[in-house]
Amino acid sequence: MERLRQIMARLRDPERGCPWDVQQTFASIAPYTLEEAYEVADAIAHGDMAALKDELGDLLLQVVFHARMAEEAGTFDFDAVAATIGAKMVRRHPHVFGEGTVDSAAAQTQAWEDHKSRERHAKAEAQGARPSVLNGVALALPALTRALKLQRRAARVGFDWPDAAQVLDKVHEEIGELCAEIDAGRDPDRLEDELGDILFAVANLARHLEIDPEAALRRTNGKFERRFRAVESHFGGDPATLAEASLEEMEAAWRTAKTSED
Repeated sequence: MERLRQIMARLRDPERGCPWDVQQTFASIAPYTLEEAYEVADAIAHGDMAALKDELGDLLLQVVFHARMAEEAGTFDFDAVAATIGAKMVRRHPHVFGEGTVDSAAAQTQAWEDHKSRERHAKAEAQGARPSVLNGVALALPALTRALKLQRRAARVGFDWPDAAQVLDKVHEEIGELCAEIDAGRDPDRLEDELGDILFAVANLARHLEIDPEAALRRTNGKFERRFRAVESHFGGDPATLAEASLEEMEAAWRTAKTSED
């Protein structure tokens, strides 16, 4: 760990470092941080332990990079980052490091959320802001994931549909409203608004069904990719040949690919 920190310090050295690394900022590095987190998730999804080791290293580098820039600015360093998360883990696990007790993983999840809620409330008060159950849901999250988190927060205080069937009804209602907007003239702002309502309702349905909507969509993306590649193979793998095929011919190849999977 210390060697990695020394490497990062050298890369950021204004005179002897790497010009690219020297010119980076928190904002310019943030997209890479997100990308590396997704690559970790991808390695896990593929069960590739060698890739996971590599991707975890890339993600760790991102933490070291941000911490180094903060150290240069005189705000905090890597040790402070490690100390803060260590203290937080101890604070949120009183049943392990203190006198508290929990009976199950579900009980611990609830206790964890209760701790986080109290911390968010205290942070809002310290900043002179109005406390809200929605505080702390990061704007940078993927939209479906953020929708899920917002809905979970609201549900904790009782703002929720009682069952999945009523949420499904809401999905149908939102689809009807989108259809009405399409018939009314396709105003771009209204279409975006209504389509967003559908996606939000679908995320809510996923929550009630205890399905991660991001995972479900990734799975469907993978399914589409496999089947479309099979369609391409059916036409010889030449994009020009595929482009010359009719929609009916491509649909027939798609159905063949789907049947072979089933």
